[in-house]
Amino acid sequence: MFVVLSLASAVCYGAADFLGGLTSKRASTIPIVVLSQLSGLALLFIMLPLVPAAAPSRVDHIWGAVAGLTGGVGVALLYRALSIGVMAVVAPTTAVCAVTIPVLAAVVMGERPGIVRIAGIGLAIVAIALVSQSNHPEPGDRTQAEKTGSRTSAFSLALLSGVVIGFFFLALAQTSERAGLWPLVTARLVSVALFASMLLMTSTPRRIPKAIVGTVIAGGALDMVANLLYMIATRSGPLSVVVTLASLYPASTVILARVVLHERLSPTQWVGVVCALIAVVAIVR
Repeated sequence: MFVVLSLASAVCYGAADFLGGLTSKRASTIPIVVLSQLSGLALLFIMLPLVPAAAPSRVDHIWGAVAGLTGGVGVALLYRALSIGVMAVVAPTTAVCAVTIPVLAAVVMGERPGIVRIAGIGLAIVAIALVSQSNHPEPGDRTQAEKTGSRTSAFSLALLSGVVIGFFFLALAQTSERAGLWPLVTARLVSVALFASMLLMTSTPRRIPKAIVGTVIAGGALDMVANLLYMIATRSGPLSVVVTLASLYPASTVILARVVLHERLSPTQWVGVVCALIAVVAIVR
C-alpha cells in the first residue's frame, strides 16, 4: 500500500509544482504561495473531523513546525524557479537535491551506501551539470543573453529549493502515527504565518489576477494531498523507498510542461533530465 501512496504523492507533487510555476509567471511568488498554502490549510480543517482522534506529542508539533518552515521556503523557491526557468529542467534538479538529503542523513546515522547508491550520487552530479547547460547567446543578442541569465538563476534556485525540500521530507517523516494530521496542521500554520508576514512587511504586489485564483487554490490543495499521502506512506513503509518514489514527481511536471507549454530542451538537457530521474531511483535504492 505504501508504494501506491508514494507514487500517488509523486503525481500530486508534480501537478502542484506545475500549477504553482504556471501561476507564478502571472503574479508575484509570495502572494501565490500564501493563497496556495491557505487553500491547503482549509482542506486540512475540512478533513480533521473525518479522521480518527489523534494524540500528537510535543515532538510531533516541533517536527511539524520544522516541516512547515522548510516546506514553505522550499515551495516558494521552487515556484520562483519554475516561473523563470524551464520546468523540465528545474523539477528534476530539485528532486535530485531533495532525495540526496535523506541519503546523507542516513550516512551520518551509520548507514553505509552501497555501490548502486554511490553510482546514483555520481550520476546525480552529472545530471545537474547536463541540465544546467544552455545555448550560448549570440554576440549582441541581448534578449538571448537575458534568457540565459534567467535560466542560470532558475537553476541556482532549483538547487537551493531541493536542499530545503530534502529537510522537509526528513522532518515530516519523523512524526508519529498517533499524531494523525496535526503535524501537517502545525506545518501549514507556520508556513502561512511566515509568508503572510513577509507579504505584509514588504512592498511585493499583492494582487492575484482573478483568472488564476482557481488554479492557485487547486495547486495548494494538490500539494496538501501530496503531503498527506507522503506522510501516511512514511508511517507504513521504509523511508528510503517512500522518498524514492515520492521524488519521482518531476515526471508529471515534465509531462505537463511538454503537453501544455510545449517546452523544448536541447539533446544535452534531455540526457540530463533522464539521468536525473535515474539518479533519484539509484541514490536510495
